[in-house]
Amino acid sequence: MTEYDKYAIAPPYITHWLRENSAHNDAFLTELEQYAAENNIPIAQPETARFLSVMCGIIKPRRMLEIGTAIGYSAIIAARAMGGNGTILTLEYDERIARTARGNIARAGLSDRIEVVCADAKDYLSYIDEDECMDFIFLDGPKAHYVYMLDDCVRLLRRGGVLISDNVLYKGMTADDEHVVRRKITIVERLREYIAALTNHPELDTALLPLGDGVTVSVKI
Repeated sequence: MTEYDKYAIAPPYITHWLRENSAHNDAFLTELEQYAAENNIPIAQPETARFLSVMCGIIKPRRMLEIGTAIGYSAIIAARAMGGNGTILTLEYDERIARTARGNIARAGLSDRIEVVCADAKDYLSYIDEDECMDFIFLDGPKAHYVYMLDDCVRLLRRGGVLISDNVLYKGMTADDEHVVRRKITIVERLREYIAALTNHPELDTALLPLGDGVTVSVKI
């Protein structure tokens, strides 16, 4: 078996069709996508990025938290979709990548609306006060840490707010032991714990979608 089965979640014809129909004509986003691919930096998959954009366009959050900035790709997409008054706090552990993200955000003309903080999100979240409640949270940081950040995400989310978590199916490994790569066992086990915690959380109503690398959508009730 190959190390990862890239079609474990959806058949190739479905994936290709979705991506063809999620394509954009934005030269700047294309440049970021190429940079991410060339430098092996994970960003949201095309269909997930489009889903994030649509959700931000529907909800129009005034305040959004992103965990896992990478090069600023998804924050830029979200900020463009959420309206001119919306702001984003995005957390990135790697200082070098955070600097790249700040540069990309500046080039996009969004420095006044997107704040990049270089921090370990697992620790930093506990320092954010409940008064700074979020309308929308996009969780796309280290997958093994999702389960440890859930309580703070729920605490910071306003009632009616939305939490989207990316990569929860993790190349199909979360759903099927036959796809699990040995060195990823710990991550897979923690993602399974996270999904169980989401779906059983008394303050959340959650749907699991086989979109991209797997996405959960939760609303705080």
